[in-house]
Amino acid sequence: MSDELLTIKQTASLLKVTDSVVKEMINTNVFETHKKGSTYKIRKDDVDEWLAGLNDNELEKLALKRSVCKFSDYFKVKNIILDFEADNKYEAIAEMCKKASELKIVRDHRWLYKVVVAREDLVSTAVGKGVALLHPRHFHPKKVKKPTIIFGRSKNEIEFSAIDNKPVSLYFLLLLHDDIQHLFSISYISKLLMHDDILEILMDESDPKEIIEVLTRDIANI
Repeated sequence: MSDELLTIKQTASLLKVTDSVVKEMINTNVFETHKKGSTYKIRKDDVDEWLAGLNDNELEKLALKRSVCKFSDYFKVKNIILDFEADNKYEAIAEMCKKASELKIVRDHRWLYKVVVAREDLVSTAVGKGVALLHPRHFHPKKVKKPTIIFGRSKNEIEFSAIDNKPVSLYFLLLLHDDIQHLFSISYISKLLMHDDILEILMDESDPKEIIEVLTRDIANI
């Protein structure tokens, strides 16, 4: 039996979940902690044993928690822009691209605007329910500093040729590096958008921290 002890952050890294998930597991007595100085640690053997004993339903829930952690790598509070001014889809795309430049995700927002518009003109990225999933047609890992998702909300509802013919006011700009990241993010966001209560929060909430909370909540419980 190993005596190796892990910090909360190390445990979260091992499980591929957020620190808050590990803290919740400690609070619900899933893991026993051992105090070392001013730090609480968890025996690695306990973590390994817990993983080995998971049933199919528990494994599925863990996978969902890992999805939240993965999405959180791409999406932060600072990536949110609320109630911006735009009268048409091109102005909306321009505002989202400017945000990417402000975040230093891309150097030239004009280049980003051009490639996102080219994708939008090919076929609308509006997926219904007032939401558009903006993205370039091709991946540009050399021009996109790091995989990032930006969320924006326009004051006005804008015609976007959506599949349900509804105007759009909610936008996700996906600036990712490969198909795996892109397909994961599309799937993750689509699961969230199935819930009308989440859409209502995205439409009405004025606090970016509340929006990040609803977009990174435990999707196993929604």
